[in-house]
Order: sequence, then structure tokens, then C-alpha cells
Amino acid sequence: MAARTLQVVFTPSGRRGRVEPGTTVLDAARGLGVDVDSVCGGRGLCGRCQVTLGSSASEGIDSGGHRLSLPEAQEVGYRGRRPLRAGHRLACAARLQDDAVIDVPPYSQVRRQVVRKRAEVVDIPVDPVVRLHYLEVEPPDMHRQASDLSRVLEALDRQWGIAGVEVDHHVLQVLQEVLRAGQWAVTVAVHDGDTVTGVWPGFHDGPLGVAFDVGSTTVAGHLCDLSTGAVLASSGVMNPQIRYGEDLMSRVSYVMMNEGGQEVLTSAIRSTLDEMVGDLVEQVGRPRDSVLEVALVGNPIMHHLVLGLSPYHLGVAPFALATDGAVRITASKIGMEAHPGARLYVLPCVAGHVGADAAGAILSEGPHRSPAIQLLVDVGTNAEIVLGSAGRLLAASSPTGPAFEGAEISSGQRAAPGAIERVRIDRMTLEPRFKVIGVDLWSDQEGFEDAVAGTGVIGICGSGIIEAVAELALTGVVSAEGLIRDSGRSERVVADGRSAAYLLYEGPAERGSRIMITQNDVRAIQLAKAALQAGVRLLMDRLGVDRVDEIRLAGAFGSHIDPIYAMVLGMIPDCDPDRVSAAGNAAGTGAMMALLSGSARDEIEALVGEVEKIETAVAAGFQRHFVEAMGIPHATVAYDHLARKVDLSGIVSSGPASGGRRRRTRRRASGATARRSGALVGSCGEEDR
Repeated sequence: MAARTLQVVFTPSGRRGRVEPGTTVLDAARGLGVDVDSVCGGRGLCGRCQVTLGSSASEGIDSGGHRLSLPEAQEVGYRGRRPLRAGHRLACAARLQDDAVIDVPPYSQVRRQVVRKRAEVVDIPVDPVVRLHYLEVEPPDMHRQASDLSRVLEALDRQWGIAGVEVDHHVLQVLQEVLRAGQWAVTVAVHDGDTVTGVWPGFHDGPLGVAFDVGSTTVAGHLCDLSTGAVLASSGVMNPQIRYGEDLMSRVSYVMMNEGGQEVLTSAIRSTLDEMVGDLVEQVGRPRDSVLEVALVGNPIMHHLVLGLSPYHLGVAPFALATDGAVRITASKIGMEAHPGARLYVLPCVAGHVGADAAGAILSEGPHRSPAIQLLVDVGTNAEIVLGSAGRLLAASSPTGPAFEGAEISSGQRAAPGAIERVRIDRMTLEPRFKVIGVDLWSDQEGFEDAVAGTGVIGICGSGIIEAVAELALTGVVSAEGLIRDSGRSERVVADGRSAAYLLYEGPAERGSRIMITQNDVRAIQLAKAALQAGVRLLMDRLGVDRVDEIRLAGAFGSHIDPIYAMVLGMIPDCDPDRVSAAGNAAGTGAMMALLSGSARDEIEALVGEVEKIETAVAAGFQRHFVEAMGIPHATVAYDHLARKVDLSGIVSSGPASGGRRRRTRRRASGATARRSGALVGSCGEEDR
């Protein structure tokens, strides 16, 4: 009987594999190509390889300490230069004794994840929620008994026409000293026209605000000047909750299965938001108390956890939100160190699985402002879909899972230097060429090997796996049904158990890196893209349309998908490729709009109540659409617009089509004769990127 091996999963990379019991965590990481820092060569001297135990509900693995060996002399007596943090283990010393999830924190990684969220540069009308007003206040007078506050409010009314306001208690605590320091001239901050939230001596300007987009994988923050709308600094980090589960439902499961789990997840994300505020103001050399306003978007589970609300009921039918309205609280309520009067505004949610991030994307992209039928998709572990035009909008969420972000893929990982992000395969020879994150050269260009010498080619990220599968389909290696077929054309198609696989890259022997596209990889991508397409088709049925006029791909991942390959794979419906584009971080842009404009807040609050919500889990027709969408690009729907740009003749069926229908995906593009790798007829110059 073969000896039992252990399953080990590393986060946040998503790399996983099986190792022998007693293997050190560091050796397991090296064997799986996981990025763990170690300067001392595993001798327990440097302390750079610190890791923690995580958990995964989907893998059935908890964070029990029995999964690693007990600390021995190397850890107990550790006195290295980098202190051993509480609850951490040295990867070079801890040995695996059971299946385990190992979290590698950012400070233990050589290569940091590339956080690609950024708000697009757009023209946002500035209608500040917080306004500063300079006042000249009458000094106190023995002949007129009026408090300092009364005279400030009189000046505010007389000089600015603002009356009937409330005053924060912390303003009262400092008001008298500030008045005298300013020699009876002060600047006050008035929030929403009804509350004095700050006071400074003399003339004060430059109020700041922060817009946050809290995603399940990454968190983006943008520091803005509230008066001008200018973006002064941006920051992006990994969501620390990922160590408790790669996808949203895993985190809900963590809350359900662990006493105090909600508090752990809430504390983790709140600490990150507070640290980001500090980083943002430090970038521009301003103090934290310059921040007077914060706006935030996130999916429903992130929304609830940031606000300290239980996500439990979002994990069970009928997926009820605690609240779907906009939330207005002081920033200090979530542990954020800013100005004492700083307010936090959280955009409203649309539905149980369509959150404030979708509301932000709608506000940014404005499908309700145009007669064209727009499809807006925020691609992530849970795809949020909005379809419609002026007069009617529908929204749904579809469970795509983490495959698009590199998880559940044999050589998959999140976007980081050294990860393959672009792939082209020669139609005749099946020889590949690719680009990796952090290097401008293609793999077949001179100097590529020297350029990647520092990082190596360490895996394939989401955009890379999508292009690889789509390219394999265009060459006929992957059939329309998603089967890898060995046609004998190339030694790159190799046997892999009872199926076949495609060898994308084999690195130097000393590195031991071998990146394959396996049958399971193709199937994982098919399942993810079918869930996305099925959700879209469901909304199209409800809207009564069989086409869309334009498609916008939002989110950090959506912004890095080549629209052509998204259509070849069948992630999205057929559409004129010239009208398919990236929306950037639309949710983050929506958060910025809400930060800078009170009228934008009014607009989205009025709109979300009119959006029709479709629950894919119970909607009739979803399963049928899902099965049909497993085909590449699609089992029953023609891709005529795409066929004018791309030669689809290489996509062939491995057998009789379902229902005896001839596969339409075999249609040849008119005049398409391109055979070279990546030669997408009429494409946007990807060959030269």
C-alpha cells in the first residue's frame, strides 16, 4: 500500500499539491513553486520565512495546530534579527503532519502580489459633501452674554447663509482654544450642510477624502482632494481575509464554523483599511486628521464584515442582507484613525449577492444614462452582472469561483512577477510564446531568459490561463467540448494519466519549473466561464433581447482580459469586438464619485431601488444556459461578430454535437487565412504588445 501523502494549500497564491508527511513547510513551498523568503537557507536564523496556519471550508481543512509539528529547539530558541510574530511558525522548521492550509503573509514573500486595481481617470463633477467655511467671529463682550459657540453659529449664518446646524461634541471640546489661537478667525467644516464636524484656527484648506473598493482578493484606496476632486495618491493591497478562505463562501463558512470568526475577519479588514489611510496620507506628506470623508464599496459579504454585520444569512437561502440602504457613520466606528469628525459613507447594495461594488460600477459606467443595451460585468470569484439601458436595469450574481484568478489551476497563481499573463500558440507547430508579469519581452525574443533570471517563470495567472485555453481551442488541441486531443502534431501534447495535457513551458532543470495546461485546468475554466455566460443569458432572457450593443469588463481582473479571447472562450456573448472594452476599476471609480459628490449619492440611492434583481440559484433556465455555455465559445449560439475578426475554423467538435445540431463554432471567418500564433484577424495589435 502506498504511503499516505498530505494535501497542502498555500495562500494567497492558491498553489496546492501533495507532499510526504514530515516535509518542512519551506521545502513544500519550494517544491510547489510558492514564493517564501529565506535568506539563511532554512537554518532558522533570518526569520524571513514566517507563516501561519489557515483554513479552507471547501477543502475541509481547519486551522488546528495539530497540522504542524510542535515547535522544537530551532523555533523555541529562535533569536533571529526578525522577531517571530505571535501565532507564526518558521517555515524552515515546522513540519507537515496533516493536510494543511499555509498562509504566506506579504512580509514573508520575496515577490509581492501585483495589485492591479486602480480608479480610472474620469471627469467627476465635484459637489462636496464636506465644505470648509472661513469665519470672522465677534470677540466676547461683557455687555452681551453669548457663548463662543453661539457667536460662531451666528457668523456661519450671517457670512455663509448656513443656519440650524448641529455641532459634533469634539468640536465643542476644542472650540474656545481654537478661536483664541486664530484671534477670532476660524475655518469650520460643515458636513452635508447640517453638521459642523471640524474647526481650525485662521484659514485652513485642503480637505482630503479616501475612496475604498474592498474586494475579496484585493483592496484599493484613492486619496482625493475634496475641493478639487484631484486624486493625490493611490494604494492597493491584498485582502488579509484571504488566509481564511479564497472565495466568499469559504469566509462565510469560516464565520459559521469558528467561534469569534466574524470578529477575526472584521478586525483583519478594518486594520488593513486603517493602515491604507496612513500609507496614503504619508505619500503626500499630510497628517491623518486631514481626512474628513471616506466612501466605500464592496461585495455584500465584504460590506457586512467591514460594518461589523454578520454575513451568516448571506450564506443561506434566501440570502438576506442586513441592510441594502446606504450607510452613514463616523469613520472611527470602524476603527479608522482620521479626523475626529470624519464620516464614512457606504454605497447601497443592490441585492443579496449584488453589492455596493455593483452599485459603484453602475454609478461609474451609467448604463441607465444611455439608450444602448450595455452589459457590465465585474469579473471575480463571484461575477456581478448588470444588463440594460435607460429605463430598465437588471442585475444578478453568478458563482464563477476562483479559477479566473489562478486558483484550482495546476500551475495557477495570482498575478505576481514571473507569472505568465499572455499566451500565443503557433497554429501549425503548436509552439508557444508568452509574456510574464514584470517583463516586457515575449519568451521568443532575445534577452528574455536574462530578463526572467531573477524571478523565473513561476506559474500562470488568470489572464494567462484564459488566453492559453482559447489559443488551444483555436489550434484544435482543445475541442469545442473542452477535451484536450493528441493529434500527433507536436510533442507538446503529452499523455497525462487517462487524458492529455499541453506543455506550455519547461524551465531549466535546476529550477524544476514545468507549466502544463491539463484537462482539469480546461474543465475548471469551462465551469467558470459557463457560470458567467449563463448568468448573462438569464438576464438577456428577462430583458427580452438576443444581443447586446456594448460590453464593459470591470474589476482588477476584467481590466486585464483581452476582450477577443474572452469571446473566443465564450465568457461573454457575441458582440462587435470594437464595442467590448475594459471599464477599469469601475467600482472604485463609483466610490470616488460618491466621495466627491453629494448628487452622485442621491443618484445611486434612487437608482438601486429600481434595479430588477435576478437570483441565479433559483431562476428557471439557469441550468440549461449553463450546460449550453460549456461549449467553446458556445454550444448553440453563433458568434458572427467574432467570426469577422477571428478565424474560428480551428475550433472543432470531438464528436456529434448535442441534439444532432451541427456546431456553429466551426464557421470560418470571411477571408480569414491567418495561421500564425495569435493572428487574430483585425485584432488590436496584441502581437506587438
